[in-house]
Amino acid sequence: MYDEQQRPGRDHGHGPLSGFTVGVTAARRADELAALLQRRGASVVHAPALRIVPLADDSELLAATKELIDQAPDVVVATTAIGFRGWVEAADGWGLGEDLIARLRGVELLARGPKVKGSIRAAGLTEEWSPSSESMAEVLDRLLDEGVEGRRIAIQLHGEPLPGFVESLRAAGAEVVPVPVYRWMPPEDIGPVDRLLDAAVTRGLDALTFTSAPAAASLLSRAEQRGLLPDLLGVLHHDVLPACVGPVTALPLQARGIDTVQPERFRLGPLVQLLCQELPGRARTLPIAGHRVEIRGHAVLVDGALRPVPPAGMSLLRALSRRPGWVVARAELLRALPGAGRDEHAVETAMARLRTALGAPKLIQTVVKRGYRLALDPAADSKYADI
Repeated sequence: MYDEQQRPGRDHGHGPLSGFTVGVTAARRADELAALLQRRGASVVHAPALRIVPLADDSELLAATKELIDQAPDVVVATTAIGFRGWVEAADGWGLGEDLIARLRGVELLARGPKVKGSIRAAGLTEEWSPSSESMAEVLDRLLDEGVEGRRIAIQLHGEPLPGFVESLRAAGAEVVPVPVYRWMPPEDIGPVDRLLDAAVTRGLDALTFTSAPAAASLLSRAEQRGLLPDLLGVLHHDVLPACVGPVTALPLQARGIDTVQPERFRLGPLVQLLCQELPGRARTLPIAGHRVEIRGHAVLVDGALRPVPPAGMSLLRALSRRPGWVVARAELLRALPGAGRDEHAVETAMARLRTALGAPKLIQTVVKRGYRLALDPAADSKYADI
């Protein structure tokens, strides 16, 4: 569903993401991510690419929990706070909570990061070690340096693949017991995902966010099922910014040759801050008719004032901005209009609405019998002459 743009921010009456549309694929914490984006002015399209199997209903987790209680591991690696809490809560629901805590109290307990440490301590346990980098690669290095041959290592999974982690431990002689705290399944209603894909391939999104590798893999899989994968990969290469919360999340996209942006800290807040830097930085800014015009996804900043523009108007403006100052023929502009037919009168109608939306009619000049051009300032002509 397309969410309404939120209240304007303090900077020029708008936020850093005003005028941009961001897709959210998350199932968990989607509301939190959407709120962070909207607070900064973005419009949000949310479509959970996956759903989570409830912990208490997961027979795989129950079997793994019983196995660890019956046969103690040497090491337990806790990877996420919500996953570790969920594991303990599920065990309580099965009547195994006390037995699980007792078993974990007697093993080497490693925590991936500070949030996981908090969950471990809330359960009355104490972690032996946690990496300063919050990286599973550092956890792996520590285990391999200690030596894992003949040791039994339980790893609390969190819905994302851990490429090379389990394989490296097994290759070094460890017995690895995966603990699938929750599992990802396809969404029950695929409609929102299809609408998100349609918005992406028609360039109705400026960025697409991913907070888990399974969500990225699921979206790519659905695009392939619909025959849209080449189109999706094309827009992710050039037009729609793929933003991932961390390197593990990015792996399915990287496997398809897609470069992503990632924050230094693998959290939702830094992910949103990264978008606040990247999207405005990608916007086209031109000096036109004495004004500073910044072209965003579905709006334009004219001298810092936000001007929402209809989709047809944005299509025309982008076509004109590809050759600023040059005349663009009506026939070419007609082809740029979404769903336009053969009547060039549609260009005149959309152009009139575009000028009204911009609030500065002189930004776009009509060149009689030829077409339209952006009224690029003379001093800028040489800069954009070869574009």
